[in-house]
Amino acid sequence: MVQKTTEEYQSISAHFQSSTKSNGKELIRIELIKNEQWYVKYRAHFQDFATRLKQNTERHLYHGCAQTAADAIIKNCFDRDFAGKNGTVYGEGIYFSSNSSYSHKYVSTNFIGKTTKGNSSMNTALVEFDSTTDENYIFL
Repeated sequence: MVQKTTEEYQSISAHFQSSTKSNGKELIRIELIKNEQWYVKYRAHFQDFATRLKQNTERHLYHGCAQTAADAIIKNCFDRDFAGKNGTVYGEGIYFSSNSSYSHKYVSTNFIGKTTKGNSSMNTALVEFDSTTDENYIFL
């Protein structure tokens, strides 16, 4: 559990409140999940994106899902092989939102890289892009 008095809690809380369109949402708690395997992949992506794009595209994005899916995420990270197959308006993949009103249960740090507008026929981003988006709040 992240303590309310820490800078990390305050930063995430402020981001959550500023990204919601609905007043009255209450942040109940923040639980930090650490996994060395994920962190190694995160650092590799960080280096790749920094070298290739010459800019930081790291964003705090929100994801909502059922508890069973959350348990799988904790164990296996976000795995495209387990991504939903319905609700694929912007392509197949794991949907995140920059707006906590849309997906408010989980926040993660993501590299969005170079984006393109997605569509329902896409099963991955085009070769020259890293992710797809609705060009507003949604990122895959």
